[in-house]
Amino acid sequence: MSTTAPEPVAGARTGLAGLLVVPATLFVAIGLLGPIAILFRYSLNQFIPGQFMVDGLTIENYVKFFTDGYYLNVLARTVRVAVVCTVACLIMGFPLAYVLARTQSRFKNLLIIAVVLPLFVGNAVRAAGWMTAFGSRGALNASLMGMGLIDQPLEIMFTENAVLIGIIAVNLPFMVLTLQSVIEGIPRNVEEAAFSLGAGPAAMFRRVLWPLALPGILAGTILTFILAMNAYATPVLLGGPRFQMMGPLVYGQFAQQNNWPFGGAISFILMTATIILTVAAHLIVQRRYR
Repeated sequence: MSTTAPEPVAGARTGLAGLLVVPATLFVAIGLLGPIAILFRYSLNQFIPGQFMVDGLTIENYVKFFTDGYYLNVLARTVRVAVVCTVACLIMGFPLAYVLARTQSRFKNLLIIAVVLPLFVGNAVRAAGWMTAFGSRGALNASLMGMGLIDQPLEIMFTENAVLIGIIAVNLPFMVLTLQSVIEGIPRNVEEAAFSLGAGPAAMFRRVLWPLALPGILAGTILTFILAMNAYATPVLLGGPRFQMMGPLVYGQFAQQNNWPFGGAISFILMTATIILTVAAHLIVQRRYR
């Protein structure tokens, strides 16, 4: 006796599933795509001091960005910081995620909570904490000078290194949680079979664990890269006014310069660069995986 559902019933279920998607689709379209479309229209306007914004259809804001070395350096710095932070999060997060996924300890839930706990604190608050640690009289310099390891305070604040540390600390939990959920779905006996066939830890990682965990690696790297590209509070507080990234640059055009057309253009350049780099990395990794 066939157990296949009749075609009308299957069609009704498909239609019901489609209806359930409609509210979320409308919400995204109205709440996200609508403002993006308006912002793109603003980016094609002209900015004249004293008149705020003049309607028009011009690409002079985009030309201004790509013909000015300052803005190109800001974009390059943002990409560099995002790549370094993503790689660092992957290198540090994979071992921790593996331990969380494979541990049989009764304290596993506490360990996961310890990873999630920093997410309960805002980025600005965490950046302020790093400021107290990295300051010329902060905890780090005071400890090193107290132990006699340095004679003068280290210049950490308002440098790229401080921004890197702050962004890595913000993004690391996202990488760990993403990898941990994927590694938990990999059967442990697959690793044991690799060891029984003579593979060492490095060979098992390279030929078994890494390929099977690749979906989580892709998801984690994409998530952390996007967050790093669009970081705002950490670069502002730890980098200072001289260290510019795209996020603070966009805010400065809107809130300080009151130049909405150019701010809209920078926003779209940031979004486009993020999407292009993310898709390119995804395609490269997928091709290498195949």
